Amino acid sequence: MEVAFSSLAGQVTQLPWEQAVASVQFEELAPVSAFPVVPGRRWGPGWWWSATTGRHVVHGSTAMRTQLMLLDRDPDVIGLAGRPVRFVWRDEADGRVRSWVPQLFARYADGTGLFADCPSGPAAGGVRAQRAGAVLEAACARVGWVYRRLDPLSVLAAANLRWLAGYRHPRYRGPCGLRAAVAEAFAVPRPLFKGAVSVGEPLQVLPVVYHALWSGQLVADLGEPLHARALVGVSAAGVRDGGRAAEVEVDGSGKRWTR
Repeated sequence: MEVAFSSLAGQVTQLPWEQAVASVQFEELAPVSAFPVVPGRRWGPGWWWSATTGRHVVHGSTAMRTQLMLLDRDPDVIGLAGRPVRFVWRDEADGRVRSWVPQLFARYADGTGLFADCPSGPAAGGVRAQRAGAVLEAACARVGWVYRRLDPLSVLAAANLRWLAGYRHPRYRGPCGLRAAVAEAFAVPRPLFKGAVSVGEPLQVLPVVYHALWSGQLVADLGEPLHARALVGVSAAGVRDGGRAAEVEVDGSGKRWTR
């Protein structure tokens, strides 16, 4: 197994997989190949501004953008990149050289990494994608990393996530006193709007509430409509860690929480 990538100087390099893992900052790399632009598609490649890195990450589909949002919320993620490497290997069955470019890379705070594809459904990509996924999963496992085909979110969970992502920028954090008042207002879970108006003027308080929901200091069930009566509470991890959010993972139904 080897990986090919474009260096920061623009030079295409290919290294053995284990050597690259030890020496290459994949999260710093430009895409090794561009996302295709398909005529007639309603969605083309774009850029996601990451609150984690303060930089843009390229994406090629709505499914990939949604997974970028989820990873951008994860406090253990410290780096993100779109299509940074091409995996190259020789198929043991027929001796042919195969390759695959996973859509996403995420670097975690402990130094490990996640390579991921973001299919729109379980069968997306066909047999070739399934076989490549098995090879990449084994290669990543050898070095203590992970490869995954990330399940798409439900339509409702994805819509809620997009709404909260609009408040991901640090400018929506609000002053320290207001953040403390918001946390106190939701110390016991209560409806979103009721808790916000108990703090002050909704136009000033709601952006802070939404930012807290994005960053994980507050929690709500993203599998349910995020309306004025949605139940919001303080994250148990936020209380324990002085406001630091623990990981939240929402499966395809939007119902699984690990805070």
